[in-house]
Formats: sequence, C-alpha cells, structure tokens
Amino acid sequence: MEYIIDNIKKMKDKTIFTKEHKLLIKKLKKARMEAALNQNKVAKLLNKTQSYVSKVESGQRRVDIIQLKEFTKIYNKNINYFLEK
Repeated sequence: MEYIIDNIKKMKDKTIFTKEHKLLIKKLKKARMEAALNQNKVAKLLNKTQSYVSKVESGQRRVDIIQLKEFTKIYNKNINYFLEK
C-alpha cells in the first residue's frame, strides 16, 4: 500500500511542476492583475476561498479544464491565452 501511495505522490509532483503548469500559473496571475482584481474578489466570483486562488497561483493546486474556463470568464481572456506557449 505504501508503494502505491509513493507512486501517486510522484505522479502528482510531475504534473504540478512541469514547465507547462508553471507557465499556466504565471499567465493566471498576469491575467488577474491585468483585470485589476485581487485574490479575494476572484475567490468571491469563483465561489471559492482566497486560499484556493492563492494555492492555484502559487502552483500548489492543479487547475482542471472546468476551473480554467471559469478563470477565462472572470479575466475576459480567450482560453488559448492560457494554453499557448
């Protein structure tokens, strides 16, 4: 069982710390600032906590496609803005 848990942690670490993920969170932060929003306001619009937004922007939390769509609406950005390299 411990072996399985260790492998899951390793897989998770690989997806969170990829170059693509780092670029995505950088773009999320930039888009928020360009929209002149603070983390508290974004959290309210997402119906989440400020801590959630902070964890996304610090790379501690992954963003799935549904969450990304919500960010695109709030920041008034096309989804390609976040997906292109």
